[in-house]
Amino acid sequence: MRFDTKIAILVRNDLSTWQKLNMTAFLVSGIAATTEAIGLPYEDASGRRYLPMFGQPVLVFAATEAELQIAYARAVARELSLAIFTNDLFSTGHDEANRAAVQTVVSDQLSLAELALCADRKAVDAVVKGISLHS
Repeated sequence: MRFDTKIAILVRNDLSTWQKLNMTAFLVSGIAATTEAIGLPYEDASGRRYLPMFGQPVLVFAATEAELQIAYARAVARELSLAIFTNDLFSTGHDEANRAAVQTVVSDQLSLAELALCADRKAVDAVVKGISLHS
């Protein structure tokens, strides 16, 4: 099946596993909350219902800090909506503190640890060009 949109997560490759997993969980919630990417609920043969998930694959890329900055600039130039996780957020403890930490830094000075986007597949391909899938 071919999708009109693509979901991509770009995670900095030099972080610990717990950091990568934690950030990814946070960022995909932004995509789920603001896009039409969620499918229908699941139900097993016993009739037990489960929460819906994305209706399309999520591609996870491993990026260097420099690649993250390039991808960020590409996405901003295309006016794509992003979810971001900055290094400052590793030392905050709740949503209000997270937002406050991001608000203190101008866009081109953000120290990115991860970003996520869901957009037209060609636009996402242009953003992630040259960055490898996470292995």
